[in-house]
Amino acid sequence: MTACFVTGTDTDAGKTFITTGLMAAARRRGLTAAGGKPVASGCERTPLGLRNADAVAIQAQCQPALDYDAINPIALEPAIAPHIAARETGVALSLSSLEIPMRSLLARGADFTLIEGAGGWRVPLNDQESLSDLAIALALPVVLVVGVRLGAINHARLTLEAIRHDGLTVAGWVANVIDPEMPRCQQNLDSLTEWLSEQGGVPCLGTVPWLEKEPWLGKAPWLQAPWLQAPSAERVADFLDIEPLLIATAATAADENPKPGYTE
Repeated sequence: MTACFVTGTDTDAGKTFITTGLMAAARRRGLTAAGGKPVASGCERTPLGLRNADAVAIQAQCQPALDYDAINPIALEPAIAPHIAARETGVALSLSSLEIPMRSLLARGADFTLIEGAGGWRVPLNDQESLSDLAIALALPVVLVVGVRLGAINHARLTLEAIRHDGLTVAGWVANVIDPEMPRCQQNLDSLTEWLSEQGGVPCLGTVPWLEKEPWLGKAPWLQAPWLQAPSAERVADFLDIEPLLIATAATAADENPKPGYTE
């Protein structure tokens, strides 16, 4: 089983585009896929309750299908930082409130499972805990989504340092071009490769160029958020390679479960 935590360099780095693209890439290989969005703010009221567009997009890539609550156990309506939204709506947001359902998601044993964070690595859950504590508690390797725009190099380097400081492995990173008019884009991509892959030793899972948006053809027509006009998961998957994640997971499993041997 391959399982990773997906974080980004900042809000709107494109975590959901990449999460769903990686899941689509796994499904192309014939793998079962599951995804989680443990806490989501900016949810909309629907006939079925509060729903978040990111979580619905992830749900659409789950195979076999999963109920919404298994993917997004805490849904918050205000489109603000989760800990502030939880405080304003009277929702108890804590590490334990997220860890329990995410452990249940992992226990389903899908071949490929991704748990997507909110915002960046240090997004607070409350006055004492951060969303990064969930990745630490679950001991998951991390996929870093770099939103390629001005400031991306600094944000990417700082996030990589923070993840490693917390004792976790960064299993791969993705360059997601979110500013189609960024000056010197290729030079910035070259610098990211230098700092993250060549010096940092983190494999690049792909570079996703700016993709023209298209109507979102999900199964939730009540969700009308304008950013649902987004590239499809299948289009994003064309630029991604999950092989490094599968290799890293296999290597970790081998280290934890060595084959029986003989000693003299």
